[in-house]
Amino acid sequence: MRVFQMSLSMCSFAPNKHLYHCLYLQPFRTFVDARVKWVRDAYLDFAVEKEKNLKQIISLKNLIVSQPSKTIPLSTVSNYKTPFNLPTTATNFFQKYPSVFEIFQSTQPFSLPRVKLTPQALTIHNEESKILNSSRYKKDVAGRLAKLLMLTRAKKIPFDIVDLIRFDLGLPHDYILTLLPEFPEYFQICYMGNNSKDDKVFGLELVSWRDNLATSALQKKSVEDNSVTRRGVPIKFPINLPKGFDLEKKVRIWVHEWQNLPYISPYEDAFFLSPNSDQAEKWTVAVLHELLHLFVSKKTEKENLLALGDYLGFGPRFKKALVHHPGIFYVSNKIRTQTVVLREAYKKDLLAERHLLMGMRYRYLHLMNQKVKIKRSYGLHRVNDNYKHIGSSTKGS
Repeated sequence: MRVFQMSLSMCSFAPNKHLYHCLYLQPFRTFVDARVKWVRDAYLDFAVEKEKNLKQIISLKNLIVSQPSKTIPLSTVSNYKTPFNLPTTATNFFQKYPSVFEIFQSTQPFSLPRVKLTPQALTIHNEESKILNSSRYKKDVAGRLAKLLMLTRAKKIPFDIVDLIRFDLGLPHDYILTLLPEFPEYFQICYMGNNSKDDKVFGLELVSWRDNLATSALQKKSVEDNSVTRRGVPIKFPINLPKGFDLEKKVRIWVHEWQNLPYISPYEDAFFLSPNSDQAEKWTVAVLHELLHLFVSKKTEKENLLALGDYLGFGPRFKKALVHHPGIFYVSNKIRTQTVVLREAYKKDLLAERHLLMGMRYRYLHLMNQKVKIKRSYGLHRVNDNYKHIGSSTKGS
């Protein structure tokens, strides 16, 4: 037997009264008692796997170019193994990508080995910098950052949470100094109390609500497709299941009925809904769906997404939604972690719509995968009173 989720007396106390018009007497239901199996998607696994170590490469690249000499001592990079999540020692990591990094020793007495970018990597970095510094890109990334803040109840978020997804959002590594000051009408830095260690916590706060940004990607697409023009109608999420994936009949029936529930914008506050109701789960999926759309690669590490969900107040609801809706979200187990991918954003292993920054990241990937014939050297040798990098090119190695 179904019970009703809301009564008329609740409406006068609703934080979002206009939502009750479309949700009044929606049936309270819970997900069917059925196991939704995980099925591997080889294309999406490859989309994740081919970006292995890309984040680490770009983090190290940014570290190097931020130095006045555009070089860093090899010995200091070991300090970044944990924060950059390097899979091996710094020396081994640099030697793994000789097309990106050069290890060298200058002719100065008692000098230590240093690292710099190869000419090819420096060229890509310079072109990437032009994009990051363009007004078009800054406006785009500022808009997506503002939308992230609009998804939070307090319209503010700690910097440590932003930093978890900074790479996914496509924020410049020095965004606090370079991006935020250019949008004072959007952002301000705020004090958010003290943490467990009694350290002060600062975060980013939205200056004012932006009505022009309060439309989800799914709503925009529905308007473009002329399939919906009114709030509260049952916008459906695109479902893309891989070949060989077959849901149980009772799960298919549940998904069909769930899709026909009213769509609540992720920019609405629907925490008044019972967290175990199907309507609340559809809103949770809407928030997850919009978050992944804000990311330039339409994917992110599951651990970071769940941390963000905890901050937003969803607790375990993000994890449950990922399990219940394999046709919307795919969880890949590649590259030493779990990665959540938005299925509809990909055609096989390629992004259906490539963000401007992703074009540059694919160039880094191409460079990383270049085969460089090297003969590993266990010493450093001066050449023409200058330097010679470790692992110099040879032709018969």
